[in-house]
Amino acid sequence: MTRVLGRLWIPVLVVVVAAAGVAAVKNAREIFGSNPVVVTPITSDGAEDFNPKVVTYEVFGSGGTAEVNYVDLDGTPQRTGSVSLPWTLTLRTTNPSASPNIVAQGDGSEIGCRITVDDVVKEERTATGMNAATFCLVKSA
Repeated sequence: MTRVLGRLWIPVLVVVVAAAGVAAVKNAREIFGSNPVVVTPITSDGAEDFNPKVVTYEVFGSGGTAEVNYVDLDGTPQRTGSVSLPWTLTLRTTNPSASPNIVAQGDGSEIGCRITVDDVVKEERTATGMNAATFCLVKSA
């Protein structure tokens, strides 16, 4: 009989500890309210509920044309090629943040860029010199 009890006490102890653990976890879930799982309806707080951010890129200068490269509001680099000055592009997004960036090089002696977000100028730079180049960057719009 002692031999049988000597072999069974460890498995019995494991079962008792596992049952106590299951009971403790079940009790803790009931106390802290994780049962039932909260399901948020799809229609609440969607991106379409936000007012879109309006970002405007502008390039201006003394020359007639400029090479313009910019990062769109999804973070993808875009190249426009040679554009007439002044040049403007307006983009809209419902993303919570964006990082507008523009680089321009003109064929004149002066060039400038400006980034506005919701009609507020966030960055503006000008440069002078032969085939002047400039950039504007807003880290978080």
